[in-house]
Amino acid sequence: MRILMVSEDLPAPALGGLARHVLSLSRALVAAGHQVDLMGNNDFPPSLSDDLLTFGGTFFAELKGQFDGWKEISLGMFMPPKRSLIARRFARAVLRRADDYDVIHYHGHLPNVALHLPRELNFIQTRHDQGSDCLIHTRFARGNICKSTDPSACAQCRSWQPNPIQRQVSALAARYFRREVRQGLVRHKTVFVSDFLQRNLRRSFGPGEWGVTIPNFVDVDALQAIREGVSPPSTSGPLQVFVAAKLYPAKGVGSLLEALASLNARPSLEMTIAGNGIEEASLRERYPQVNFLGWQSGQQTLQLAAHAHVVVVPSVCEEACASTVLEALMLGKTTFALRLGGTPELAVYASAPDQLQLFDDMHSLASALLSYAPRADILVSPERHADAAQAARRLLALYQLPPGPLKSMTTLAKQPGITA
Repeated sequence: MRILMVSEDLPAPALGGLARHVLSLSRALVAAGHQVDLMGNNDFPPSLSDDLLTFGGTFFAELKGQFDGWKEISLGMFMPPKRSLIARRFARAVLRRADDYDVIHYHGHLPNVALHLPRELNFIQTRHDQGSDCLIHTRFARGNICKSTDPSACAQCRSWQPNPIQRQVSALAARYFRREVRQGLVRHKTVFVSDFLQRNLRRSFGPGEWGVTIPNFVDVDALQAIREGVSPPSTSGPLQVFVAAKLYPAKGVGSLLEALASLNARPSLEMTIAGNGIEEASLRERYPQVNFLGWQSGQQTLQLAAHAHVVVVPSVCEEACASTVLEALMLGKTTFALRLGGTPELAVYASAPDQLQLFDDMHSLASALLSYAPRADILVSPERHADAAQAARRLLALYQLPPGPLKSMTTLAKQPGITA
């Protein structure tokens, strides 16, 4: 097939889980004999992300406007037309290339782009985050998970004390955006990376056949090569703990370190943290015993994880289907995380009963980490692989369906790895 991948997350100075997902899928489809090209943003040069030059196809830098702010932060409110106009711009870019492809697959943060594409176009999108009904994509506000479905609650994410005008305008923006997303989801095919995302979406959109779930995946072969190229940590030394995360409240690094400090963390625990963000300076000052590395490339991050005994993913927001968890499991690492979002669904990829250890609160996680004894890596079971090649085969079944509403996808519900 001739496939056009579309994502405004590529290229970027630092590739996140969504961008790595797109590149892994593209390489798997090329390896299976399909033609894959990629459309991304024109904000950064393609050379910034070396993988763009090696995924096996052509890159088009044609998506514009993802960083348009519309003065939302300075005005303290979401602007109703913003996301619709950017989505229309993306749709026009897609349509300029659409005739050259059998299917268009979008991975991004404007799910309403589906509304602005004709029904007869073979278009599919994968939803990676909670941005189908949340204007900041995370449903995490003021240090807590947001479960409100009231559009007027959205104002708190642009102003600490929103006035009546800010509330009304932000609510209008949320209602307008959600209406466009809802109409788009019943117009074209949709994939969610976790059942959790579908459950949350139904709170705002109501019961319905919004799409199918194909879990997130990683490049297992690349991870195995990294694992084989790294000497495993000694089980006789201190427990080597690794965290890879952006340093801001939703990712929970500060909460983890605070919980460990309250328990008088043992000196034999050595923690390494890769990542940067608004909390980096304050965390470095408060916890000088922690090895903060700052931003690291994807390859460096995986090598650091391979050197550790334990990987901790301390997110206090609801991760949809964290690539960091999957990568740690595929590297054979015991992985600690909170029982939130789509993370519990990843237990099916654990190669041992206690490889993925989930906790209800950070204090419990920290306590378990302090009592954990260094162990040898876990042998990864092939049948537990969250492999891009397997996901590519499932997605090809969706690509080959005729364009149209989601009800045409129900026949796939019984296929392995695909749930309605």
